[in-house]
Amino acid sequence: MKSPDIPQKSTDKEARHLWKEQVKNGVKKVDDLSRLPLSAMELDDARVVSQHHKVRIPKGYLDLIDWNDEHDPIKKQVIPSIEELTFNKAELQDPIGDEAFSPVARLTHRYPDRVLLFPTYVCSVYCRFCFRKESLNDGDRGFSREALESAFEYIAEHEEIREVILSGGDPLFLPDAAIQYIRERLEAISHIRLMRIHTRVPVALPERITADLVIALKGRFIVSVVTHFNHPREVTSEAEIACRRLREAGMMLLNQTTLLRGVNDDVDTLRELCQELVYRLGVKPYYLHHCDLVRGMTHLRTTIEQGYELVRQLRGHVSGLCNPTYVLDLPGGAGKIPLGPSYVKQQKGQAWDFHTYDGSTQHYKEVVQDDEV
Repeated sequence: MKSPDIPQKSTDKEARHLWKEQVKNGVKKVDDLSRLPLSAMELDDARVVSQHHKVRIPKGYLDLIDWNDEHDPIKKQVIPSIEELTFNKAELQDPIGDEAFSPVARLTHRYPDRVLLFPTYVCSVYCRFCFRKESLNDGDRGFSREALESAFEYIAEHEEIREVILSGGDPLFLPDAAIQYIRERLEAISHIRLMRIHTRVPVALPERITADLVIALKGRFIVSVVTHFNHPREVTSEAEIACRRLREAGMMLLNQTTLLRGVNDDVDTLRELCQELVYRLGVKPYYLHHCDLVRGMTHLRTTIEQGYELVRQLRGHVSGLCNPTYVLDLPGGAGKIPLGPSYVKQQKGQAWDFHTYDGSTQHYKEVVQDDEV
């Protein structure tokens, strides 16, 4: 497949027009759902759900949906479903404990050397499975310099912090000037070494990745952009251009995928997704997340055993570059734990027996210095 050419640098006005047209011509509010080829029941249900949780879908992402397939994996991710209002009592409003680890507004400090910074709670697309969907409903959660001031002061006062992760909301949905302001404020803090950005923009609104946005991101930092591709159909020519623009600007590209029932819970889909990420986009599959205990997500959540088996099937059948780490983000802010399969069959002293990726067993004997000699 021939890679699409990166367009010549457009003016800021032209570039802004391109991606804003995608937003304008998509779904921005509940009433826009009536323009979609939904059944009467689907439309009624979506309207009800949209009274509780926001809806936004850019036009380009809508175009990926096969409306003839009622189980379409793209549709499942963004079209409101009445099942979202069926809660299990074990599901949580704050599944990973953001609030418990927020010493100041717009910041979460869960791990010693890194923090989450929330410059906005507005997204380019509202995913139905989002673990922050409850907090995204709160009003007045957009960007302002004043809202971030206490967070910047906290980061400056804590010299153990090395990495600041911009999350939200979607940081790349902000104006270029706001992104540049955030980067420059963080760059002025000498102990910060890396800025990481968690974003769905290269997937749902790739036109937003303009030459001017790249300029806003470039400074003294190593910048890591963590994308969120969940299905191989999301790897479009537009996404390829967006990722290449970021990659050629020297940014580290990683991807987090959420394991979702009916979307990517089979090995063929995951294999194709991970290979396309690496070989077409130059993006390293980083995490495969077990779906968090988001309220109303029972219908999209697999079992851990299913996820465990999927990553076992991937191992050895795709390059190590294409293998994500399967993780569970424990409730209450206890952090992520890897759930990868163990290949140890048995061990006695320095003699080990291992399962291999193809199902055979191999013996291994350690050879180490004898400290008693």
